[in-house]
Amino acid sequence: MGLTQILQNSQITLPNPHLNSLSKITTTNKKIDSNSIPTMPEVMEASKAQKIHLQLQTLGPFFRITAKSLETQNELGRAEGLIRVWFGGRVLHLDSIRLRRETLGMERSIFGIGLFIGAVAIRYGYECGCGSAELLAINDSELYHSKLVRFYKRIGFKVVHEVTGSSIGDLAHMLVWGGIGTRMDANITELLLKWCTRFKSPN
Repeated sequence: MGLTQILQNSQITLPNPHLNSLSKITTTNKKIDSNSIPTMPEVMEASKAQKIHLQLQTLGPFFRITAKSLETQNELGRAEGLIRVWFGGRVLHLDSIRLRRETLGMERSIFGIGLFIGAVAIRYGYECGCGSAELLAINDSELYHSKLVRFYKRIGFKVVHEVTGSSIGDLAHMLVWGGIGTRMDANITELLLKWCTRFKSPN
């Protein structure tokens, strides 16, 4: 199993802290105007305009983001992960982003529910001092995997390694992520700048 964080009733299942990805994270430090990137309140307000309520829960280094419909109160999706310290600094580790089956039809563009959930995670990572984000586009099926990779590429992630399970080097990735798929990284500042036109307030 991959890292699973359970933020419920103030209890949490902790993974082995020594299970870290062996791929090196490169962080790009850039001087930018903080006013040019979307704030957490701006992301939340943008989601409300789409009838989506986003909730961020944290416990130590772990976090969970839940998206619910403001109309039905049904859960639409969630993301889980943690902030970890690596050689290049702090890294936003996105363990999973899951959408409910009934919401998949709502993903008509890259500005769907998945992007709103991801935006909260990335902004939270930025506030925690993370320079980069990492994830695994899980390969449960060839069709769904290819859609995941295309989605993450469009929002700014880059492929760093294909985890196929065919080499010894893949074992460490599989222990961390709980399966095979495409390892992808992104610079957090670049992601926020890429999304600023979607989430920044006109004022």
